[in-house]
Amino acid sequence: MVVGQSQALSRASKRPERSFFQRARYLAARHTSGVIGAVGLLIVVLVALLAGVLATHSPTETDAVNRLLGVGAEGHLFGTDNLGRDVYSRTVYGTRVSLIVGVGVSLVAVVVGVAVGLIAGYYRRVDSALMRLMDALMAFPGIVLAIGIMAMLGQSLLNVIIALGVVYMPRVARLVRSVVLGLRERQFVEAAQATGLADIHILLRHILPNIWSPVIVQATFIFAEGVLGEAGLSFLGIGPPPTIPSWGNMLGEARQFIREAPLLMVFPGAALTLMVLSLNLVGDGIRDLLDPRLRRRQ
Repeated sequence: MVVGQSQALSRASKRPERSFFQRARYLAARHTSGVIGAVGLLIVVLVALLAGVLATHSPTETDAVNRLLGVGAEGHLFGTDNLGRDVYSRTVYGTRVSLIVGVGVSLVAVVVGVAVGLIAGYYRRVDSALMRLMDALMAFPGIVLAIGIMAMLGQSLLNVIIALGVVYMPRVARLVRSVVLGLRERQFVEAAQATGLADIHILLRHILPNIWSPVIVQATFIFAEGVLGEAGLSFLGIGPPPTIPSWGNMLGEARQFIREAPLLMVFPGAALTLMVLSLNLVGDGIRDLLDPRLRRRQ
């Protein structure tokens, strides 16, 4: 029994290390949902990039005569809303808004969260104060905190990104801190400290490269939650200005006409569902791709 185990360990040690792309192909064969999510996300990105080509009408042009038209009427693929604006074109352009918000929220949360987490995990003197601040932010429900920040900053797309970035930043900070606490006691960090390297050099060159795997996975989920958060704020009327064709604005306006034109909520709602589902599936796939335990099994 012991001989068999030693032989298996010997074969495993001789197995060549797979490259990143080889692991990606291996996981693509086993993780079908991740591939589906990647395809869905690719479609969303292409729609956003080609919105000017795909749209059949101006997303902001109103037409009081042709308001609340049905699907396909008068050349409007998805009909028109209460102001006569083309629903299809607004849905297409709404993809751009959602991608901008998702990317912006992820960047704000990751950049600020990583900085706070590095400082809190490496410097014990400020650890408690910073974590209590993060706890205070996390004590508020996310949507309530975002509403409060928007009330102070005012309605704009940039302010939505800032508000949601502040909401999701504490989870990144706590994640990074937990990883840094373990890395700080490792021998390579102690060796770097013994050689007299500056703290900033140790943080950027020795600790930061070792925390990106969980941060990247967390960023994909924050991307999806940022898209949902923008839609929620817009639905409540405190997101981007109504003139911006976002899916949340479309859903918020359509709820008043749900009996006369129920399909007004279907198209932006379906687009929002596709994007968030694709992002979550991609996040699961990236997590499996970067998981060292799964890497050892390949």
